[in-house]
Amino acid sequence: MYIYRLQILSSKSYSEEQLNNVIGVSSNFPHADWGIEIIQSDENFSGILVYFLSLLEGKYEKLESIGISREDISIWVLYEYEGQCNMEYDPVSMKKIGENGIVLCISCWEKEGELS
Repeated sequence: MYIYRLQILSSKSYSEEQLNNVIGVSSNFPHADWGIEIIQSDENFSGILVYFLSLLEGKYEKLESIGISREDISIWVLYEYEGQCNMEYDPVSMKKIGENGIVLCISCWEKEGELS
């Protein structure tokens, strides 16, 4: 299972409604100031990245006007694995993240076996 998350954490004060209006979608992740979480059974980093960046690109000035800087924004990949965990990301995706000044966070954990 892959979990992808676009997350905004900021110490500035703004309403979730303001942020929803700027981004164009509503948050579905209650554990951050604002976030979109997508859960998939297959790896689809490039497709999800394109979607997340489409929500942000061209909106950084509006985000800054309500107190959100690029440093407040992160994209997460969370993955539960069995055996070995390998991830590989194409240069185009990595370049797009860098050009947008967005942090990429990766969290992996080994799937717990069944208790006997």
